[in-house]
Amino acid sequence: MKAVRFHEFGGPEVLRYEDVELPTPGAGQVRIRVAATSFNGVDGNIRAGYMQGPIPVELPHTPGIDVAGTVDALGDDVDDVAVGDQVIGFLPMTGTGAAAEYVIAPAEILTGAPKNIPLADSAAFPLVALTAWQALFDHGNLTAGQRVLINGAGGAVGGYAVQLAKEARARVIATASPRSAERVKAAGADEVIDHTTIDVIAAVTEPVDLVLNLAPVAPEQLAALVTLIRDGGTLVNTTVWMPAPSDEDRGVRGVNLFVRSDADQLADLAARVSNGELRVEVAQRVALADLPKLHAQAGAGELAGKTIVLAPTA
Repeated sequence: MKAVRFHEFGGPEVLRYEDVELPTPGAGQVRIRVAATSFNGVDGNIRAGYMQGPIPVELPHTPGIDVAGTVDALGDDVDDVAVGDQVIGFLPMTGTGAAAEYVIAPAEILTGAPKNIPLADSAAFPLVALTAWQALFDHGNLTAGQRVLINGAGGAVGGYAVQLAKEARARVIATASPRSAERVKAAGADEVIDHTTIDVIAAVTEPVDLVLNLAPVAPEQLAALVTLIRDGGTLVNTTVWMPAPSDEDRGVRGVNLFVRSDADQLADLAARVSNGELRVEVAQRVALADLPKLHAQAGAGELAGKTIVLAPTA
């Protein structure tokens, strides 16, 4: 089968499109004929070697944390998944990824793919939608009527965070650049702040209950966001290389989010996609062989929105 792997850490040029032996599922595992994976920012950091501490991978390594595809073989002791099922999943970050024609996945992390969008497009949302959900509700405890500031709402996580917060009947204040402002408004933001021309701290005139930081801001900028939070509120930070600040005197918690795979949450999110409550957006679709070029574009800051990577068809 074909796969993209890197045999050493480095720039996009270390990615190789090559032949790899077809894997066999073990106990509790299934083999998936991949329809698509997606590009996530963490893929580039893993490839570059920046994540060897928190996410140690063995070389050669196949990237691709999200997967959408069709189950084509079962290992022993797999009862809840059948051959032919169309599934999605958030694969273990330290394991072999889905930038390949086939991938092995633990059966317990999988759930059924949404029925109302193309199977390949389903690869666009597992990691980013889970990140948004866990940030807002597991850690941020967001409820109806609260105010949330989503800093960096123009990215893929931000799009789901805005949709989910609005569905929870929160008031959503979002920061975005001019190129993503309309998309953020369409996702449901009540107020969009152009962070390229407006001081966010000055623009938010009423305290918020929750700040969700999705942007790679400087430490002093992240600390300033705490001043916008009411007493007893929360800041959830996804840029985990920079610790989340807090204000103990006012009871403001700072939480560093490490997203986890959760099949039950993913099943709920897939159901929301199926019934139209949650919209999946795909900015572009590229062939697996073009993954090195995609990594280069990401490194140059040229990506906007979510890109899925299509596996070769038989």
